[in-house]
Amino acid sequence: MKTSRARTVAVVGVLALVGVVAAIGGLRACNSDRLLHDGATGAAGSVAEFLARHWADPIAAQGSPPASFSGLEASLDPAACGQCHAAQHADWKTSLHSRAMGPGLRWQLHLMSQADANACLRCHAPLAEQKALLAREMQWPQAPSSPPPAYVPPRLHLEGLTCAACHMRRHQRFGPPAAGSAPVASAPAPHGGFAAHEAFRDSQFCAPCHQFPPEGARLNGKLIENTYEEWRASPAARAGQSCQHCHMPGARHLWRGIHDADMVRQGLHASLQVRRAAAGRLSVVAELANVGAGHHLPTYLIAEIVATLTLVGGTGEPLAVLGRHVIARKADLDLTRELSDTRLAPGERFRWEREVSAPAGSGQMVELRVEVHPGKHYEDLFKSVLERPQPPGGSAGVLLRQALEHLRRVPYESHLIRQPMPAR
Repeated sequence: MKTSRARTVAVVGVLALVGVVAAIGGLRACNSDRLLHDGATGAAGSVAEFLARHWADPIAAQGSPPASFSGLEASLDPAACGQCHAAQHADWKTSLHSRAMGPGLRWQLHLMSQADANACLRCHAPLAEQKALLAREMQWPQAPSSPPPAYVPPRLHLEGLTCAACHMRRHQRFGPPAAGSAPVASAPAPHGGFAAHEAFRDSQFCAPCHQFPPEGARLNGKLIENTYEEWRASPAARAGQSCQHCHMPGARHLWRGIHDADMVRQGLHASLQVRRAAAGRLSVVAELANVGAGHHLPTYLIAEIVATLTLVGGTGEPLAVLGRHVIARKADLDLTRELSDTRLAPGERFRWEREVSAPAGSGQMVELRVEVHPGKHYEDLFKSVLERPQPPGGSAGVLLRQALEHLRRVPYESHLIRQPMPAR
């Protein structure tokens, strides 16, 4: 799809919000070769050359499998891949990639045209076979008239970013070079083996879905999604640490991010100190620092990190809030205006200092609590849509309510630090 398809949507109500999402999707990852920079050369050419072919939009249908393939070898079902790649499949099932077609997107698809929906599917379910299945389910005008072939499972369109989306083109498998010396095969390899390329270890592999092109949608002059370029400008890139280094440690198919407490703790360092100041006074110093993320923290405008500094009593009861700081890129719900941007760039720190009276006795503490709301923007958006005079009904309304209920369950506490308050 060409970037010229993206347009300004001038429809009121719910469709206006959905139109904004579709327009942004139309600007994502188009002409992906323009985003890429020549890197290491593999058997099939440079990283940029390989990825320009691999992520060509749209991805071509796989076509008929080789006659020599068994049903298992031909299948696009992630569970079929898991028969031999059990560890990778188990990891993938826990990842957001496997849930990329969750209710938060699917309710919007009910209100979109097929063309606008395909802009979202470009990253959420990119296989041609997935788009065809969804078109049949949604009864879109261009839906295939015949059912899918046997190698296409009927629920493939609901599986999100599948194994085949990254690793299969026209039934040929692709992946990173094997570690160490490859073993000598004593029999023909399943599905004819695979073609190895260094691109799978390069951050450019992730850019088509995690980086808007230069002409992509912007707020306050900044691209709405700029993760790959943030990484390129970071110390992580200069140290040779790719996206895969943090998000696929040990080649595991995890892709942990802002939704995962351990991942956030690796990136965000929090500290709290209490010092004596003038007579009868105490200085409370809190600091939050992006010490581990190779991009802004958080990188996208959906998540929000909230730090609260509170004076508490001996049993933990709150006595006074000393301050509250939000780390996020905030925008209005229609994504037309940036409200604030307090994210932490790699190496950047936010420092709080508050002076308070020392307590008369012992037992009081000061507390730094950090809470992460991974889907805050969507939570606010979905809530506002449901509160409108005519919210979506039918299947769209059911999915929307499911999505909102899920978003209300995902916030978590990433840091909790308490320090005693010295008595006067």
